[in-house]
Amino acid sequence: MIVKNPKFEISAVNKSQYPKGDIPEIVLVGKSNVGKSSFINTMTNRKSLARTSNVPGKTRQINFYNVDDKFYFVDLPGYGYSKMSKKEQIISGEYIEKYLQEGKNISLIILLLDIRHKPTADDFLMYEYILKNNLPFIVLTNKADKIAITKVDDEVKRIKETLGISYSIILPFSSERKIYVQKVWEEIEKFINE
Repeated sequence: MIVKNPKFEISAVNKSQYPKGDIPEIVLVGKSNVGKSSFINTMTNRKSLARTSNVPGKTRQINFYNVDDKFYFVDLPGYGYSKMSKKEQIISGEYIEKYLQEGKNISLIILLLDIRHKPTADDFLMYEYILKNNLPFIVLTNKADKIAITKVDDEVKRIKETLGISYSIILPFSSERKIYVQKVWEEIEKFINE
């Protein structure tokens, strides 16, 4: 896909703030610092459409990025960030769950995991939530540039087996290498062109 005019549209914490209309939404979930903002920048071929940070937990609201009026990338706050207060974690968790329950335009959930590590307890909770609510999803094993390219397939297989994924797509991804971008676009396009 050639992206021409992506733009940040709005940050939201409740339904009244979500963009109006019926444009499909591609929703990014994952732990803090797994690379959701870098993913958006890579897929849109922009350096700083989504703000990236070395400090996890920076995204505290639901951010909507309009991609050529065809669909939104929706960046949900990362989970598992220990320096966020318990109260902040509860509030953040509540509006994430409300969005996932009430978002009428959700076309696909992309669960981002770090290819270098075993899925965390929070990753398992999110995965089980997606399954329980019958949400369409794919899994991306991000940061594939951090390991030898010869080990990527084995690590993807290990994560697939750890989560018990039998029918969903699971792909490697790297914002640095960009070699996986076309395959990810092919999967996304299946859900925005339905």
